Amino acid sequence: MAQEYRALTRLAAACAVALLLGGCAAPSMRPEAPGNSVSGPQGGSSASPASPSVPPPAPPPRENRLSPATSSLVSQARALVSRGDLDGASSTLDRALRIEPNNPLVWIELGRLRLAESDAHQAEGCGRKALALASGDRGTQAQAGRLLADALRAQRRNQEAIEIERQPFMR
Repeated sequence: MAQEYRALTRLAAACAVALLLGGCAAPSMRPEAPGNSVSGPQGGSSASPASPSVPPPAPPPRENRLSPATSSLVSQARALVSRGDLDGASSTLDRALRIEPNNPLVWIELGRLRLAESDAHQAEGCGRKALALASGDRGTQAQAGRLLADALRAQRRNQEAIEIERQPFMR
């Protein structure tokens, strides 16, 4: 019995740590009232059978930003592109990706560079990656969608490009 208690205590502690690290809300320990029960002793009125639950408030819109180091590298890459040094810009954006591999803005920059290099297949991959990482930020989703549509058009996949442009995040 004592051994089971210690195991349950360790499990509870592990769950608490997981909740703290995961940023998740703990489930309510309160039992829910059944829908067809009598509400209290004062007169037998029943609770509404399927009262709509109020959805939790929507999280504030996310806005992706570049860190100062990555922003500097992106600026350098843009300057290199304007001088025609696409290889230098590519190396610079690769460094930016090593700093922030999950930042969709860096993937969008790399995709634009790949389009400038006439590598529409790589640009498409960058656009899809950026779109996947941009969830919650409609502005970044729209930029990634435009990149993806441009890459698809460069591959003569116009119908797919039109479908991307019709997505809600593009409006």
